Amino acid sequence: MTKISRPPVEQRPDASGSRLAGLAVLPLLLGLSFFAASLTPSLIPRPWLFQGVLAGLVTAIGYMIGQLFLAAWRGIELPSLSGRAGRIAHLLIATPVITVLVWTLVHAAAWQDSIRSRFGLEPIEDFSTVAIIVVALAVFLVCYLIGWAIQMLFDLLRYRLYRVMPMRTANVLGLALAITIVFLVTRDGVIEWGFHVADESYETAQDLFADAPPAPTGDRLPGSPASHVDWGAMGQPGRNFVLEGPDAKAISAFTGRPAKDPIRVYVGRAQDADPVVRAELALKELQRLGAFDRKVLIVASPTGTGWLDPGGHEPLEFMHDGDIATVAVQYSYLQSPLALIFETQSGLDQATAAMRTIYDHWKTLPPETRPRFYLHGISLGAWSSMYSMDIYRVINDPVDGALWTGPPFPSQLWRRAVMARNPDSPYVLPKVGNGQLVRFASQFGGLDRSDGPWGNLRVVFLQHASDAIVFYEPASVWRAPEWMREPRAPDVSPEMRFIPVVTQLQLALDMALALGVPSGFGHNYAARDYIEPWVAVTDPEGWEDADSARLKTWCSDDWGLGCRKE
Repeated sequence: MTKISRPPVEQRPDASGSRLAGLAVLPLLLGLSFFAASLTPSLIPRPWLFQGVLAGLVTAIGYMIGQLFLAAWRGIELPSLSGRAGRIAHLLIATPVITVLVWTLVHAAAWQDSIRSRFGLEPIEDFSTVAIIVVALAVFLVCYLIGWAIQMLFDLLRYRLYRVMPMRTANVLGLALAITIVFLVTRDGVIEWGFHVADESYETAQDLFADAPPAPTGDRLPGSPASHVDWGAMGQPGRNFVLEGPDAKAISAFTGRPAKDPIRVYVGRAQDADPVVRAELALKELQRLGAFDRKVLIVASPTGTGWLDPGGHEPLEFMHDGDIATVAVQYSYLQSPLALIFETQSGLDQATAAMRTIYDHWKTLPPETRPRFYLHGISLGAWSSMYSMDIYRVINDPVDGALWTGPPFPSQLWRRAVMARNPDSPYVLPKVGNGQLVRFASQFGGLDRSDGPWGNLRVVFLQHASDAIVFYEPASVWRAPEWMREPRAPDVSPEMRFIPVVTQLQLALDMALALGVPSGFGHNYAARDYIEPWVAVTDPEGWEDADSARLKTWCSDDWGLGCRKE
């Protein structure tokens, strides 16, 4: 077999015309354009460190895109400028790019303040331009070295293949092999290792079994000696949920009426490996505690770590004088973004099992005496809760309603509701029909836009326009999300603009930072903002607007995540 020599690819003139410190000039200028674009505002304010990381990453992506275009240009053998003409062309392109970059660096802090002012934050004081550039440069160099290593792998493979096949075939096969190797190493090596480390660390943080504090002795609490639920397996989020809610005394202090101790049931993931078994244990515990004799029953789906938002549950217990039972079953130890990627099906399976098990028992009870049945979830819990409501299963005997807070963007039921909105209503706060079945609310209200009566089933979506977990759009890599084509909501900077590729990365970072903002913005939902949606969904007996106003004070940020309990 005739040996095929290495083709003189490296001897061809660089289509970019010149190189700067080993970097092709035109791709570098495209990368710097992306750097400048990354400084524009998005949904969440960015500290300088995160801005630097974002800028370095998008610069590397811009450089990569530029290199791909140059490779395609060379591949189809189009003419390129070189020598003096090439240098002049580079200068003509570089001048506006550098000008725009300097202009954006000057305005970056003011753009971040345009978000911060809407969140009630003080103007930024430590937005260091030099620090941003240093961090961005470090990130870019790391990305460049990774790209260089992948290029070396590709060259190694294709040069070996040149010995046995034509050059074009070897290039295609070498590229496919390089991509496959990188994918397998990343998926089965780096990502899997990171997943297991995160899973073990979060599991340890739950204080399971031997590390758990002493179990309660009172029979009315899950985890007690009389309970079907193991206290050690419940985990810290579950124990907090069971123990930290308001009791009858705290509720009476607000209402001035006799009250009951609310029933709270929680089954931890460590209780059993089977989601159906965990759901059945939850039902047995509800029956033991007399939950089906209460007026209101809430089947809640927690976030990835098993956490339940106190602000989402405590106001409801005050509204109904404690005559309420809430149940939740854990499905993961991971933070919701990680659980969304690695344990998506676990959450959906657990929510479905809990809903089906409890609903099947509830529908056998006399309609005139059984509790009203509601679904609830926040973040990933909202998605799994929505998924659990099988309309074909409940259509003849429907539940009474649902409140879903901060639904993640993949939630199909939420997306269908948004798509069904009236043409004159905004994407971030839709109005669907006359509001008989579905209504949307934000921290600025919205429920009052529907003046018609509710139907038998009441559904409310509570969402912030500044919540990227709700409004992230995968297609924003090439087109503006629909909500960016509308006038900005009060909590979104009017300076936000769509920029292909860059907006995608900005929104992805916004998702990671969405909880680190004041309550009432981003993905941080305040107890006071749950009150009107819960009133609309559950229609508390004798409840008036003045009661809601007073409860908002009782459940203000002064009392932490939940409500006053004294």
